Amino acid sequence: MIRLIVGKKGSGKTKRLIEEINAAEREEHGHIVCIEKSAKLTYDLKPNVKLIDSDDYGINGYDQLYAFIAGTNAANYDTTKVFVDNCLKIGGKDMHALAAFIERLGALSEDTLIQYTLTISADRDEIPAELERFIV
Repeated sequence: MIRLIVGKKGSGKTKRLIEEINAAEREEHGHIVCIEKSAKLTYDLKPNVKLIDSDDYGINGYDQLYAFIAGTNAANYDTTKVFVDNCLKIGGKDMHALAAFIERLGALSEDTLIQYTLTISADRDEIPAELERFIV
């Protein structure tokens, strides 16, 4: 399952993401992973959440982000939820590339049964129509 939290900067996406991550950490029996650009959320997340700074691994672009997520899943078989904050800062602002990435991630989600939640800093009308069904 793919979930997109969409809104312009300052609309509360990251606050909502933090709340969802910490709730998942309390409720889930598997591992929770959060990938972000920089380590801003270090003190906002429960200690059991695996927080990954994409800059530490040189992730630049959607192909690299997909490969990193797939590798993370392969290394830890009991991950249940993956959260990605500031997806456009990690992957880029090309909305068609974003759409292709999310479609690939959707297929991975079906295979692994992992739920992916991403924040996208954009107005809802900027999101490609094929991604509307993922917006929460």
